[in-house]
Amino acid sequence: MSDFRLRTFYTVATLGSFTKAAEALYITQPAVTKHIHELESELGLPLFERKGNSIQLTEAGIIVRAHAEHILDTYRQLEFDVSTLKHQLSGRLRLGASTTISQYVLPTFLASFNQRFPEIRVTLINENSRIIEKALFEKEIDLGLVENSSRNKGLKYIPFLDDELVLVTATNHKLYKKEPVSLKTLTGIPLVLREKGSGTLEVLEKFLRRQGLSLRDLNVRIYLGSSEGIKSYIQEAPCCSIVSIRTITKEVAAGQLRVIALEDCVLKRELSFAHLQGQVGPLPGFFMQFVKGVHNAFT
Repeated sequence: MSDFRLRTFYTVATLGSFTKAAEALYITQPAVTKHIHELESELGLPLFERKGNSIQLTEAGIIVRAHAEHILDTYRQLEFDVSTLKHQLSGRLRLGASTTISQYVLPTFLASFNQRFPEIRVTLINENSRIIEKALFEKEIDLGLVENSSRNKGLKYIPFLDDELVLVTATNHKLYKKEPVSLKTLTGIPLVLREKGSGTLEVLEKFLRRQGLSLRDLNVRIYLGSSEGIKSYIQEAPCCSIVSIRTITKEVAAGQLRVIALEDCVLKRELSFAHLQGQVGPLPGFFMQFVKGVHNAFT
């Protein structure tokens, strides 16, 4: 329903690239350029200026971006409110989820949600928790789902699922048969861990600080950007990892990986919704209630 030229401008301004905007909007780059030129002609001022290989907003562009943000939010609210009256929910929901949640938790909820409400257009970006929080502040997404235990004062967090981190290795390596493994033994075990900015690594770092230790006290061989990469790595190399129990369910059931018990070490955390402080929009709020309802139905 919204003015597509305004949406195109806002996408370019947010992503900082005509090419990325074309990919995000599923149109050609010449079409993006055409929409921007039409908007500039109507307003009588340039909205972007080129700085080498990059583009920057002009003074007029900064003003238009601020107004476009409010206008597009109003359009989304309007679509949702009208569709509610028609008993046919519709609109656009922009989600961002941390890697673990997007790969191992969210697909089941999304499949059910899309079947129930096909008129709601859902988009999802998949990054670590720190980047998802940044996307919320830049209003690239409406709702985040994160796994980190730290809390940003500008965001509101609503827990929706419990999670646990466990020490895991490949079954065929026959490592550390004597359990549970003490913290002293853990510091000498070759480890592959998630990357900086991930919620998984943050939980481990906080636990180590409580014990008077840091990551430097561990024998970390490599940091990898996904749980899938870690699972492949530890099946080839004689080492261990600390990952969410939710990421290894299939491999443990198949006998490919096994969990090693840790002595006096329980790494619990909560998976949470995150949104900007203040009242959450109707569609993100509706999605949160849906996820909670589905989870409660199976617990």
